[in-house]
Amino acid sequence: MINQSIDTTSNKPTNVVIAGLGGMGVLKASDILADVVFSAGLDVKKSELHGMSQRGGSVSSDVRFGERVLSPMVPEGEADYLLVIAEDQVPVNAWTLRAGGVLIEPSQIDESSLPNKKSVNVALLGVLSCHLPFSIEAWTAALRSNLPEKLHEANLQAFSMGRAIGENAGQER
Repeated sequence: MINQSIDTTSNKPTNVVIAGLGGMGVLKASDILADVVFSAGLDVKKSELHGMSQRGGSVSSDVRFGERVLSPMVPEGEADYLLVIAEDQVPVNAWTLRAGGVLIEPSQIDESSLPNKKSVNVALLGVLSCHLPFSIEAWTAALRSNLPEKLHEANLQAFSMGRAIGENAGQER
């Protein structure tokens, strides 16, 4: 459910690029985001670019959503949000971000305080969630449906930590 309004008058979709290295949860993060958007009743399209993902190579996923989305690919330089899970992938993917877009990266969180080192992707989704108009309940449901039950507690904690960081950053502006 959407907890604030999305500008549907422009018919311009919201563009999110999630990037990182193979095995870091890029595709899982994009699945979670797409589920949140879908549950809100919006049109959502997702695409994935697998580099040498099994060898730790670059991986990215585009998620586009709005009233009507025709293409799953974010046009060059039009990402509203760039969520990067591996710090060294920021320069590799910076070209996707539009002027005035929001960069979300690991340096924004204290990875040592996460309940599970593999939940960086979910913590960064928590930061992203502060920028998007979807309820905490929708995010929680998507996390639970996309992750095994044994990982729920750690990932819900990581999401909450990221959300707190995003809320604090918003208050500093």
